[in-house]
Amino acid sequence: MTAGTYEYKSEFARRYFRRGKAEGEVEGEAKGEAKALLAVLRSRGITVDESIVASVGACTDIEQLDIWLDRAATAGSAEQVFGA
Repeated sequence: MTAGTYEYKSEFARRYFRRGKAEGEVEGEAKGEAKALLAVLRSRGITVDESIVASVGACTDIEQLDIWLDRAATAGSAEQVFGA
């Protein structure tokens, strides 16, 4: 059997396999966005403490990560990106 080609026989298994695959894709996209956000901040010389790095790494909300990434493009400080 080749990995990735197995066809689940029950609808129950197919449904949960698809759900897990979709969740994994979202998590992968969020990790990529978080990595990009931190790279932009570093390249712009903006210092972020470990608590922010941890929060960004744990965030799975793509929309929130996009908001932060947009702010990071022009912000002068971490507070301008993440502040209230």
